[in-house]
Amino acid sequence: MQVGVQRLSFPAILIADTGMELSGKRILLIISGGIAAYKSLDLIRRLRERGAAVRPIMTAAAQEFVTPLAVGALSASHVYLDLFSREDEQDVGHIRLARDNDLVVVAPASADLMAKMAHGLADDLASAVLLATDRPVLIAPAMNPKMWAAPATKRNVETLKGDGIRFIGPMAGEMAESNEAGLGRMAEPLEIVAAIAELLDGAPKPLAGKTAIVTSGPTHEPIDPVRYIANRSSGRQGHAIAAALAKLGADVTLVSGPVTIPDPAGVKTVHVERAEEMLEAVVSRLPADIAVMVAAVADWRVLSSADQKIKKQPGEAPAPLQLAENPDILKTVGHHGKRPRLVVGFAAETQDVEKNGRAKLERKGADMIVANDVSPETGIMGGARNRVKIISAKGVDEWPDLGKDEVAERLAALIASKLK
Repeated sequence: MQVGVQRLSFPAILIADTGMELSGKRILLIISGGIAAYKSLDLIRRLRERGAAVRPIMTAAAQEFVTPLAVGALSASHVYLDLFSREDEQDVGHIRLARDNDLVVVAPASADLMAKMAHGLADDLASAVLLATDRPVLIAPAMNPKMWAAPATKRNVETLKGDGIRFIGPMAGEMAESNEAGLGRMAEPLEIVAAIAELLDGAPKPLAGKTAIVTSGPTHEPIDPVRYIANRSSGRQGHAIAAALAKLGADVTLVSGPVTIPDPAGVKTVHVERAEEMLEAVVSRLPADIAVMVAAVADWRVLSSADQKIKKQPGEAPAPLQLAENPDILKTVGHHGKRPRLVVGFAAETQDVEKNGRAKLERKGADMIVANDVSPETGIMGGARNRVKIISAKGVDEWPDLGKDEVAERLAALIASKLK
């Protein structure tokens, strides 16, 4: 074994196992230049056999050895080639690529790309994504033995190791060049698949053993059997937070109002309609370690809903609705005798976002308030993106415009850090 190289080893039985499960995992595969690029085609096939979604990036050098057409056909995905693509970069695509995955795999990893990684260069799509990612990175080096043994490569390997990059290989064997053999062959696709499975299965679970309650979506407060009071909440943010907490190991119960999106995987979901039902479902599951109250609960309900549809009478004004205040679920949880260790509330505001969020923090007994502007022009209510401020006793942290999944992941990580 080369000195200073972090290598993963796997029993032969594991490498040969065709049943390794990667269902639902998102792999960003970066293919760099070298004759070993042909192995990337088999790697894509092996990953997809196990249920993983593969999104490929090819460097210019990689395209000299395998074609984007072949890579795209096997991955059933768009192949990303150019940092300055007008189509792919219209929404800063390289940042999206860097974050929208569970793991980044570089196979083969050439000496050139490893040098760029070690020195923070970002002059093409692959190197820019590698610099921007906050996901685990696994690389499978492939190069001539002399290149692998070169002092510069050794220094780069040590730097990458110190940065937390994981290695699989290289392996010893014959090279493509005549009469050349040594350490430098890319690991075989099944060896790389085994390394991927180990890394994903062995991901840190900082919330393991913790219980969490999350509320999501709107509530529907009936006026009569066919009409109700509600709001435009889609439930996307709450559902994403429940999934993110579960991904970090928490035992999550999601109490969801009426939504049209699927229940998140790995989460126990309780479906309710009204605010009073949501309160009962939440309180019945205390004590818990974490409560994240995301649901946009209707503030009022009809004091007495009609048993039959209220008919419109020609020439007559509708009877006025008598409203009663709904229970305040966040405040109830924040002051409960079985109060969770960490209580997080949401404040959807259309004006004075920070001021109203601070007031809510104090009034409702929360540890943090996630405040956002849901004015109609923002498109946040019911949309796919969010821009939030995290308000606590220590101050305000404003996050940039993010997808709701990324907001969820950041919030789950913050919660985990608070419970250490």
